[in-house]
Amino acid sequence: MPLGRTYAVSLVGLNGHIIEVEADIGQTLPAFVILGLPDASLNEARERIRAAARNAGLPLSRRKITVNLIPASLHKRGSGFDLAIVMAALAATGEVRGCGDTVFIAEVGLDGRLRPISGVLPAVMAGVKAGHKRFVVAADNHGEAALVPQAEVKGFASLAEVFLAFGADPAKVSLPGTPADPVLAPFSPNPGNRQSAIKDLADIAGQPAARFAVEIAAAGAHHMMMVGPPGAGKTMLVERLPGILPDLTDEEAMEVTAIHSLGRVLSCHGLQRRPPFESPHHTSSTASIIGGGSGIPRPGAASRAHRGVLFLDEAPEYQRGVLEALREPLESGELVLHRSAGTASYPARFQLVMALNPCPCGLASGKGIDCVCTAEQRRRYFNRLSQPLLDRVDLQLAVARVSLADYSDGARAESSAVVAARVATARAAQRDRLAKWGANTNAEMLSSVLNDGLKLSRAVTAPVDKAMNNETLTMRGHDRVLRVAWTLADLSGQSSPTTHDVEVALNLRLQERAS
Repeated sequence: MPLGRTYAVSLVGLNGHIIEVEADIGQTLPAFVILGLPDASLNEARERIRAAARNAGLPLSRRKITVNLIPASLHKRGSGFDLAIVMAALAATGEVRGCGDTVFIAEVGLDGRLRPISGVLPAVMAGVKAGHKRFVVAADNHGEAALVPQAEVKGFASLAEVFLAFGADPAKVSLPGTPADPVLAPFSPNPGNRQSAIKDLADIAGQPAARFAVEIAAAGAHHMMMVGPPGAGKTMLVERLPGILPDLTDEEAMEVTAIHSLGRVLSCHGLQRRPPFESPHHTSSTASIIGGGSGIPRPGAASRAHRGVLFLDEAPEYQRGVLEALREPLESGELVLHRSAGTASYPARFQLVMALNPCPCGLASGKGIDCVCTAEQRRRYFNRLSQPLLDRVDLQLAVARVSLADYSDGARAESSAVVAARVATARAAQRDRLAKWGANTNAEMLSSVLNDGLKLSRAVTAPVDKAMNNETLTMRGHDRVLRVAWTLADLSGQSSPTTHDVEVALNLRLQERAS
């Protein structure tokens, strides 16, 4: 009998590997063997596939079936290989035809239904990158898979419908009901309309300095820390930050949607156009924020916040290891997780925003006469945030308590729509200026660009140079102040920063420690 061949995809993190699925029918006693380093869930596919094929009307051969997954050196895991294996086994007996150039990605149920899997978007992206065009997925996965340009995706509800589409004898096939037509849709991303229920900056009473800092953070994708007493509005301000960020570009939206696809089956039929917002609880483990788990590491909150905001409320309450693990992605924009089962790489270019009280009891603000914390307790509280971590935070500001006058004057502050328009203009200026260096925002600007292509005069950088000479700033801090100064220039429509912009940027970085 001929050899049956189909294709599937094995995901390792966001990276997909095309798997060639070979099926051979032997002349020995009945058996079903899967070769190529399958995991337990993949080995369980043997009985699942037999039952599904029988209930769909085309039982597998009673002879020995040997399935080989190539490359054999790569660990395979998950139920997404089910459909590729059953089609290869039936192709080997001649029951189906024309499936040798198709990538099959679906789980099968015992009754022959095709069930969706998580991660189908990055799987199809990997297939297209490897040169494949034809894909068959479960009907519930079709909307997600069809987002990939250049992919011809068909979605089916049952195994029987797939058999008929690939030349099976209709007299043998047992349809579960009236067969649905294969779904074939072109790439049609959502336009990315803003959510109607988004929280508005106009709801914030007072806090003009903090509002200004949030606008700067949004315009340049800068990291930010706010220190202030409970009730000052820190959390309210951060929750409104995503509302003033611009929509994601096509490339960014594809990255973000692919990451979220790994965690669940997406119900949307378009790319995720809005920047994500992740706010994990302070009891979260390192694995839940950075990524991890058994087997191949899964993405954590830091990767799910890619191209968006990662908000750590009550930052000193997080485990020290969690906070320190964020240092590398803050610089590189990527998380590489090594485990015994393999290595996974996830993008993690997020905006880190931290909020914390001025002391454990939260009352050491203003005159601080009600604070019950000792100097030692305050020192320990702030020491939970290491200096290397804080050195990577561009804006470090003190947020004062809102006064009664601010709360009751009735004046309505600028709305998120007004601020978002200024942010979008500033982002556009950055893209035009930094395109030749491969960056999109000032926060991504390399030090070599600051010190060469966009080098400012000594007269302009004098305030930050003096702070570095006085050892108030590190070299990293020096560069980050200049990046913020460029953002201030973009917001004001200037072609380059002035000395005043540098002074404001320096004050925003040193404000908290001076308060």
